[in-house]
Amino acid sequence: MQLRANELEAQLAKRLLPAYVIHGDEPLLAMEAADAVRAAARRAGYAEREVLEPGRGYDWSEFTHAMGSLSLFAAKKIVELRLSSGKPGPQGATAIGAYCERPTADELLLVTLPRLDRASQSSPWFNALARVGAVVDIWPIDRSRLPAWIAERLARQQQRASREVLEFLAARVEGNLLAAHQELQKLALLAPPGELSLETVHGAVASVARYDPYDAAEALLGGDLARYTRVIEGLRAEGEQPTFVLFVVSSALFALQEGNAERIFNRALRRAVEGAAQRFSPRRIARAIAAAAAIDRAIKGVAAGEPWEAFLRLGLNFAGGAKA
Repeated sequence: MQLRANELEAQLAKRLLPAYVIHGDEPLLAMEAADAVRAAARRAGYAEREVLEPGRGYDWSEFTHAMGSLSLFAAKKIVELRLSSGKPGPQGATAIGAYCERPTADELLLVTLPRLDRASQSSPWFNALARVGAVVDIWPIDRSRLPAWIAERLARQQQRASREVLEFLAARVEGNLLAAHQELQKLALLAPPGELSLETVHGAVASVARYDPYDAAEALLGGDLARYTRVIEGLRAEGEQPTFVLFVVSSALFALQEGNAERIFNRALRRAVEGAAQRFSPRRIARAIAAAAAIDRAIKGVAAGEPWEAFLRLGLNFAGGAKA
C-alpha cells in the first residue's frame, strides 16, 4: 500500500498494518508520520518498543531475534528499524523479506529511511514491505502550498491569519519546515488565539528561510521576480556555488525551450516548466539562455562581470516585463 503523508492518519484509524515504511526528503513531516504510527501503536496496546540502527557490520540476526521475541511484560511490540543509509544490504534484505513472509499481529515494524531512488523502490525487500504494510512517501511542501500549510498549522493552535500575513510567514520560513514549526509554536506562546496581525507576526518570527537553486529556477519560470530576487540573494548569502545555480536555471530554460518538462526531475520545477510554456516567447527564452551563457563565462573568469549580479539581471529581463 502506498500512502501520502496526509493519508496516514485515516489509515491508522481503520487498522494497524504489520509494517510501515516512511521515506522522503522532509525531516519534520517524516518525524510526524513516525510519531503518528507510534501513537496508534500505543493506543492499540503495543507496550514494548525496540529501536535498531544497523550500521556497517551489523548482525542481522539481532533484527530476526527482535521480531521474534516478546518480553514477559508486554503482549505486543513495535520494532523501529532506522536505515540511515537507505539500504539494508543483502543480509538485511533477506531478514526483512523473511519477516514479511510471516508477519504477526503481535509485532509491528516501523522502518524509517531517506528517500529511495526508483531502483531501490523496486527491490524485493521494499516491495515485500509494501505488500504487507504501508509505504508513506514524504515530499517537501512546495512554495505554492506553503501558505495553506501554515494556515492549517495555525488552525491547530486556534489562530488564523490573512493572506498577506500567510505570505509574509511563507517568505520567512521557506525551505525550512523544522524552523517553520518552531516559529509557529512561538506564535502560539506569544499571541492569543484568533486573528494574527502582520505587526505581531513581524515582531515575533525570525527569518529562517533556506533556499536551494531549484527555488530560484521555479520562481524565474513562474514569473515571480520578487521571490526570484529573494532566493538569489539568499543563496549568495549562504555561500552557494553559482555554478550549480547556473546548472539548475539553465536546465530549466533549455527544458522550456525544447518543450520537454520530463527532463526535470524536481516536481515543483517540472510543473513550473509546464506552466511557463505559454507565458514566455521563444525570443525571450533564447535571450535568457544567452544571458546564462554569459554568466557561465563570468564564473569561469573569461568574461567580465559578477555572476550574482548577472543572475539578478537575467531575472529582471526574463520575468520582469511583458511577453516579447
